[in-house]
Amino acid sequence: MSDTNHVSDPSAGNGRGPIIPKSPNEALKPERVPEPPRRSKKARSQLVIFLNFVMTMVVLVCIAGVAGFYYMISTFQDPGPLEANAHFMVRPGTGVAEIASNLERNGIISDARVFRYVTATYLRDGSTLKAGEYEIKARASMKDIMELLESGKSILYSVVLPEGLTVRQMMLRLAEDPVLEGDLPAELPPEGSLRPDTYKFSRGSKRADIIHQMRVAQQKMIDQIWERRDPDLPIKTKEEFVVLASIVERETGKEDERAHVASVFMNRLQKGMRLQSDPTIVYGLFGGDGKPGDRPIFKSDLAKPTPYNTYQIKGLPPTPISNPGRAALEAVANPWRTNDLYFVADGSGGHVFAATLEEHNANVRRWRRIEADRAPANPEVVVDGQPDGEEAEKPPKSN
Repeated sequence: MSDTNHVSDPSAGNGRGPIIPKSPNEALKPERVPEPPRRSKKARSQLVIFLNFVMTMVVLVCIAGVAGFYYMISTFQDPGPLEANAHFMVRPGTGVAEIASNLERNGIISDARVFRYVTATYLRDGSTLKAGEYEIKARASMKDIMELLESGKSILYSVVLPEGLTVRQMMLRLAEDPVLEGDLPAELPPEGSLRPDTYKFSRGSKRADIIHQMRVAQQKMIDQIWERRDPDLPIKTKEEFVVLASIVERETGKEDERAHVASVFMNRLQKGMRLQSDPTIVYGLFGGDGKPGDRPIFKSDLAKPTPYNTYQIKGLPPTPISNPGRAALEAVANPWRTNDLYFVADGSGGHVFAATLEEHNANVRRWRRIEADRAPANPEVVVDGQPDGEEAEKPPKSN
């Protein structure tokens, strides 16, 4: 074993090798940094550069698309600019683009494009924005407006056509309605063919459409009630049924006595007596225009020959004299079973009925006293209901 002294190497065992001392000049020189690895030819190709550009643009477009989508959905659902409730009209055949433009023009929405494009995505299932006049609530969002227009819950108007009006009187009401549009038919519907009712409609509805609806509804109601009629009625056709119902309709406005009035006319028809109904006199004299309110029925009117003067003709007049409602039709189809042949006003809005002429004349005298207390009596004016004395027809004697 050699006893030679060795200098201990502090790096021995760590694999670095011996430390080589450097001169001060060498120590101050910067060390050489190794060069980065050179890019492959594949990475430097134009195709790769282009694809990287495309990918970058796709990412940017996606980000922009998500941001735009969020903006549109947020704008579509946020409260709108409308400060107070407003009416908005959608005409038939109007498309989504035109509706959106009109909404923006009227200050109801803030951005027509957002409404148009987002609404189009909602309506892909085949639903549409429906025509009509709508009430838009203040601060309504585009989504609220779209759902309202899609539902079709537009503002409804109404026209009231009560029982007992003639066709001409109904046409006048339709003509005067400021919301309905279109002309009346050149030829009026037949008397009695229109159903009295309250009809609801939206702005822009046509008068001709309302009239068609009235005719269909009346015919359906007549058919249904006629099928449930009393089989022993002295009237045999549906046309006679409507004629008599129109007379009952004009004779009384009290629903609880229509069937009683109908029984009087049925009894008179069965006995071959004239109906002697004042409303038929009026229709024969004034037609569908109706009697002026201040013009009474005079005794001289009873003798004027018209096809509707049931004081002169036997049986029913040739056509209805008004448009009867359900209650009058039901009353004629199933009248009360009574022996009464006469009736006259009782002074309280109703009528008092009688089976004999003697009873009837007593009732008439009572009514004349009531009338005399209200105003000076005019002997030329016919008393409401069946006339008294010689004008009231006696039932024929039974053999």
